[in-house]
Amino acid sequence: MNKFVKTVLMGFGVLLTATPVMAADSAVSFSGAFGTGLVVIGAALGIGKLASAALESMARQPEVAGSIQTAMIIAAALIEGFTFYALFICSGQNPWPVAGG
Repeated sequence: MNKFVKTVLMGFGVLLTATPVMAADSAVSFSGAFGTGLVVIGAALGIGKLASAALESMARQPEVAGSIQTAMIIAAALIEGFTFYALFICSGQNPWPVAGG
């Protein structure tokens, strides 16, 4: 099984489990759960690629490892900040409001 198929299957698993977990009330829409799943998968892939490239470049040039590590941490913090913002937006998705609520 190649890497793409494993990623897609893992994504569907996240999407299937995100709806019951986020269903504190019965008004959680599938679009919010779908968006949350996509955001989390995208952030994980982005930070994984970032760390992979940073570690490879540190292995090639150990004398600049400090500056590469600093840049990697700043980029990872920006990715996580955007991820938290997107999760906040996705958790507010509610196209079917509950009557009286």
